[in-house]
Parts: sequence; C-alpha cells; structure tokens
Amino acid sequence: MAEKQVRNGDSGAAVAVDDPRKVRNVVLVGPSGSGKTTLTEALLAVSGAVSRAGSVVEGTTVCDHDPAAVRQQRSVGLAVAPVLHDGVKINLIDTPGYADFVGELRAGLRAADAALFVVCAAEGVDETTVALWEECAAVGMPRAVVVARLDHHRADATAEIAACQEAFGAGVLPLYLPASGTEPGLVGLITQRLYDYSKGYPPTLGDPDPADLDRMTEARNELIEGIIAESEDETLMDRYLAGEEISEATLISDLETAVARGTFHPVIPVCATTGLGLAEVLDGMARAFPSPVEHRLPDVSAVDGSPHASLTADPDGPLAAEVVRTAVDSYVGRVSLVRVFSGTLRPERPVHVSGHGLAERGHEDHDADERVAHLYSPLGANLREVPYCVAGDLCALTKIGSAETGDTVSSPDEPLLMKPWSMPEPLLPVAIVAHNRSDEDTLARNLSRLVAGDPTLRLERNAETNQLVLWCMGEAHADVVLSRLRAGGAEVDTEPIKISLRETFAAPAKGHGRHVKQSGGHGQYAVCDIEVQPLERGAGFEFVDKIVGGAVPHQFIPSVEKGVRAQLEKGLVDGHPVVDVRVTLVDGKAHSVDSSDAAFQMAGALALKEAAANGRITLLEPLDEVLVRLPDDHLGNVLGDLSSRRGRVLGTESAGGGRTVIRAEVPATELLRYATDLRSLTSGTATFTRRHARYDPMPEGAVKTGG
Repeated sequence: MAEKQVRNGDSGAAVAVDDPRKVRNVVLVGPSGSGKTTLTEALLAVSGAVSRAGSVVEGTTVCDHDPAAVRQQRSVGLAVAPVLHDGVKINLIDTPGYADFVGELRAGLRAADAALFVVCAAEGVDETTVALWEECAAVGMPRAVVVARLDHHRADATAEIAACQEAFGAGVLPLYLPASGTEPGLVGLITQRLYDYSKGYPPTLGDPDPADLDRMTEARNELIEGIIAESEDETLMDRYLAGEEISEATLISDLETAVARGTFHPVIPVCATTGLGLAEVLDGMARAFPSPVEHRLPDVSAVDGSPHASLTADPDGPLAAEVVRTAVDSYVGRVSLVRVFSGTLRPERPVHVSGHGLAERGHEDHDADERVAHLYSPLGANLREVPYCVAGDLCALTKIGSAETGDTVSSPDEPLLMKPWSMPEPLLPVAIVAHNRSDEDTLARNLSRLVAGDPTLRLERNAETNQLVLWCMGEAHADVVLSRLRAGGAEVDTEPIKISLRETFAAPAKGHGRHVKQSGGHGQYAVCDIEVQPLERGAGFEFVDKIVGGAVPHQFIPSVEKGVRAQLEKGLVDGHPVVDVRVTLVDGKAHSVDSSDAAFQMAGALALKEAAANGRITLLEPLDEVLVRLPDDHLGNVLGDLSSRRGRVLGTESAGGGRTVIRAEVPATELLRYATDLRSLTSGTATFTRRHARYDPMPEGAVKTGG
C-alpha cells in the first residue's frame, strides 16, 4: 500500500490510501454508557493518532466534540476517527447509544463495512442492542463483540460473555479470556499464550497461569469446533474429531474468513483504562473485518431513475459517493462527511450533487454542479487535508452548499443517484417560536441548516394553528436541536402544541340571516333562511339551493354559499373549521337596488351563526391509526397504556421473533409525548408509526391542546 503523509500535528498525520483493500470502516454500536467513545479514545492513543487519551467526563475526547455531548456527557452525533495499524487504515465510526440519536447510528451503519458491538461488562445485554444486532444480521454485516469497562467495580467478563452468547445467538465465542491473576492480562485461546498488560500497551507474551489451563482448554475446544463448523474445508471437522491437531495458521485463516463472511462473531474483553485487549481489537479489525472491496455496495441509478450497472469499490470506476452526515462548523461552515463507494474524489474538480427530494422535510428534488475545493480526513472535529479519497474511504468536504445528508456526489459527466437508507420517522412534536422579532431571520437560517443535516428532524409550519413545529426523535434529540439553534445566535422559546380540531353540527338546525343597512351612501339589503344538517364523517360540505319563486335572485345564490363557506372556515364556537354539514338555502328576500354580492355573503354568514346558536355544536378531534411493534413481554403494559389514552385497539398480530404488532386508533391529543412514554414503558424496545385516520367527536372534558 502506498501511503502519503499530508500533515503532522498534535492530532497525528492524515493518510491518503491508494488501495481500498487497506481500508476498514468499522462502526461502534452499543448502548449509551457502554464505553464506545472511551474505547475509541484509547485506540487513538495507542495507535499514535493522538498524544494522549481524552476523557468523557472532562469533555476532552476526540469524538464527543459537540458542546451538547460535552454537557450531557454522552455522544449525540456520529464522529469518525481513523487509526493506522499494520499498514491498514481503520476508520472508527463512533455512534451515539441513546435511542433519540438512532439517525446518527443508521448513518454510521451506512458508512461502515463491519460493526463492533461494545457492551459493558457489568450491565448484561439490553433488548435495544439485540435489535441492532438483528438489524445488522439481516443485511449480513460482519460483527464482533467487545466486552468493555473491565475496571468497573461490578464487572464480570465471564458472565457478560455468556449474556452475549444467549442474546446474540450462534457463532458468538470468545477469542480471549481475562487472566485470573491480579495483573491485567488475556489468555489467547488459539495461541494458548498469555498477553500480559501489567506494563501497559503493547502486551508482552508469556505462558498462562496453571490456574487458567482448565477453563482455557474447555473454551478453546468450543472455539475450535465453532471455527471448523464455518470452515470451507469439509474434511477439517473429520480430521479434528479423529484427533488431528489443527494448526494455528489454519484456525486463524478460517476464523478471519468466517468473520468477514458474517457467520462468526469473536468476543474480546477490553479495558480502555489499562490498555487490556486494545492490541487484540486492532488486530481483529485489521485482519478479520472485510475491506470495502468485499462489501456489497448500495444500489445506484441514473438521476432520472433509469437503471445503472452495479458498482464496485474500484478507484478507477465511476465516481459515486454519499453524504452520510452534515454538520455546521462555526469557522468553516457546512461540513459534509462523505463515504466514497466507487471512483476517486479529488480536490479542485467539479462534482454533481443529486438528492432524493425529502418531501417530508420540506425539500424538493435537487441536482446541482459544484466544485470541490479541498478534501479532508476527519479526526473528530479536526480536519486534515488530503490529496484524494479513493473508493471505500471516508473524507470530509466543506462549502458544498447544496449537499444534504443522503445526497449522492458523482461526476457531472455521469451523474448518479444512490438508493437511500431507511430512517425512522420523528414522532415527538416541539412547537418553537423566536424569542423576539430580531431572532426570526437567524432562527430561519439555522433551522434550514439543521434540517438539511439531520434526516430525523422534520420541520412543519401548521397553517391552522400557525405554529412552527419541529418533529424530533425524543426529548434528548429536541434538547440538542434547541441548543444548536441557540448556539447559532437565535434565542428560541417553546410553547404548548396546539391540535387542529374541527367543529360540526350534532343535530339539524335552522338559521335566519338579515343584513340590512339603509343609512348613509348605498344601502345593503339581504335576507336568507337556511337549514343545516349534519353529515357522516368525512363527507365534507354540501350546499343545496331550494329557492322557489326567485325569493333570492339567481345571481346571489353563489354569494350566500360563499358567505357560508367563509364562516365555516372561521368556525362557530372555538374558532375551528366546521366540517361534515349540509346547508340548504330555503328562503330569502332581496331589494332591487340595495342587494349585492357582499350583502348576501354577510347574510349567509349570519344565518349560519344563528343556526349554531339554535343548534348544538360538537368538537371533533383527529384520530390517528397507530402501529406499535414491541416484544411480547411488554404487550400487557402497552395495551393498558393505550386504553388509558382513550385508544381503541383494532387488533394484534405476531411479527415473529417474540414480537407483536398492535393496531389501534388513538386521539392525536393523546400522542404528543407517546414517543417518550412508549420508550420508557418498554425500555426502548418498541417502535411505532402513526397516520391520520379521521375526525371523531371529542368527549366532554378532554384536553384540547397538548403541553
């Protein structure tokens, strides 16, 4: 591999790689607090990328550079930190573990070719991590497991390895066991050697303690059987069962093949504080995880949707890159993190940026030609210039104004569009308003930047309630969004969410409208009588003309309808639009000189108001059809909670794998905080979707707006 050192500094040297086979893109996955960022920091330090490891508590880590991450002491965004190990560039992609930031995790999965699951040695394996494991398994992504935080006072590596095997299933086996002595060390099950970390990193080799031999032998036999079961050599198992000693070279080769294929998942105990296991993790990623050449690339088409041949990670192929994350830096402006899937991205060259038209975020399809000024290798927030970025590698672009997360970057001569990855729907609404008029322009600019960079953030201007609503993934996500808006110079406040209600007539009613004005100037004269009848839900509005004998001249009948429609839009009681009624014009009077279009519009509105006063108006609230997907263990609690929200369960069905889907109708007023409440109720293991179904009468005493 040819390597070109570009810049030396406190944060190490940026490396431009010529050969995609010398790149590994590894996403770190795991729950919040499992130690992903701390592990990344330790790997950066031992590989020389940084001079010393930072601290999450002190806010000095490379990956948690966002002010919100420092304040919350947990990752809130994706960050890339490349390291060099044995001539291989490993792009470590640190992702948040909290459910609110699943969009950042999905972006990390898109950019990666393998996943390193990080679990805490003292906490077992939660259901959310299992769900992510299954998601990776569904696409065949290679996975390994790190049992981290061995210095925790409740750490039990043996129990945690057993929990991983039970939770993740077949193919999960340890490659190393913690040594039983008081000094930090690992016992290699294939090499049968002790990796002694008592003097720090790198480890020194020695012989295992006799106290470890029995458990090492038992675990080694299980490991060898697991490796041989995945071997392509069908004779290997027979030879092993016949007592033949399988060579270390054969075992390691078959192990690496099985890991890259996604059928075998090694477990490595690690302690970032003492350095225990760091060398083994680096070796495992560099040797066993697949390179981009071995990874199936996303489907691609021409920008007009016509088919295009499949791409490979060929540096000389057509340029196809994707923006996996967009951020705004206070100094350099918009920064686009890009995964190059095919071709080579070079500075001072024109590129074509094409998007999918994320209509739900208020954006249209867009295609634009731009010029790439510089390329950078990101190390957290630090950008180090590189001369090119080949297929399979990650880089950062600045000042590409039209690029948004999910956009494709390709050659202007052969513009392409990559199939987008799936993103969850934001379901927690937050109504925001500028603190004062001077903040409105700044707020608008900052909002457009945030929405462009965050696919899990949706902006909506509700024309009925006149509220500006941000749809977020949860309260932590909303907190980060609001803090970023304020950091951009816009003072912003939140207010209670208003729900768009409707009014309708609960019973037939009659109304008389008389608009007569004879004093001063041209007179006004119009009289009309109407009958109002309620219609079935969703029928809308009907206007019926039953005038006989010309009581209302033909040319003024549309005026009455226009006045009625205008009053229906304004509402009759609480200012909500009136729906599902039939208004029949039955009688009226006109004047040969003073009658006019405006007069009959006013008379129609007055007649409708009198009908409302004489009749009975009821409020209608929006009902949403909700689909909740959850583990069977939480079914009873969720059903009870839906009932408490005035929900009506329409049915349940098995989704397989111990999960159930509930279909229910729930008033929208009861769903304002459901994203947060459902997560709390099910420990983050349930998901839901919602769509508007219809309007139904609101019970007396029900809350009309949300707080």
